[in-house]
Amino acid sequence: MKMKVMKVMVLVLSALLCDSAEVLHEDIGVVGCSDSDGEDMYGLEGEVVWFADFQQKKGVEPQPDFIDHITYPGGYEQAVANQQICKSNLKIDRKNYKDFPLERDPPSSPMIYPRDDVEPGERNVLICHVTGFYPAPVTFSWTRNQQNVTAGTSTNVPFINKDGTFNQFSRLEFSPQLGDVYGCTVKHLDLQKTRFWDVEKPQRSVGPAVFCGLGLTVGLLGVAAGTFFLIKGNECS
Repeated sequence: MKMKVMKVMVLVLSALLCDSAEVLHEDIGVVGCSDSDGEDMYGLEGEVVWFADFQQKKGVEPQPDFIDHITYPGGYEQAVANQQICKSNLKIDRKNYKDFPLERDPPSSPMIYPRDDVEPGERNVLICHVTGFYPAPVTFSWTRNQQNVTAGTSTNVPFINKDGTFNQFSRLEFSPQLGDVYGCTVKHLDLQKTRFWDVEKPQRSVGPAVFCGLGLTVGLLGVAAGTFFLIKGNECS
């Protein structure tokens, strides 16, 4: 695991449950905070299935249509309690590690692909994905024919990779028209990258192949991660 000693305090709890040498599933839980922001999320098989929206004061379940929907009663209330613990730990970490320089790993070039096979005029979703960056988060912005687009956009919380870096998705609902050019710009600290995607002819979606490639199939691993998301707090110190 790529160690971020000066920024991360991680508690790892793992358990492998199986009747044979075959592995089953992998899940992950992340709690993080700064002076003005916070994160509490749960993921399964490399996908975010629940996260706390502290602006809207509720839990969000951005689960794909092809899985049985999972609910988390009382999840948001627990997330609020987790933030109090996280901020207490943050004060200690800021005091102990304030002299360490902030490490930066830039994100990969954005990858853009449609959720479904592309048919002109048919509703679809464009997905923009980056990975390998530290610290989190990144910000996404979309354009259509060089005009900013905000309607129909959504962004998942950062998802931690095994090496300690992060990956993150943004989505844009759209109706493709021949000749349209869409752009996804990703900003990470002082770095910025843009990738374009154009509607030329009916195209097959690469979404399933991408998710299969990104899916984690290494076994049942429970991970609880705390006080890694300290970017703003360290910038303020």
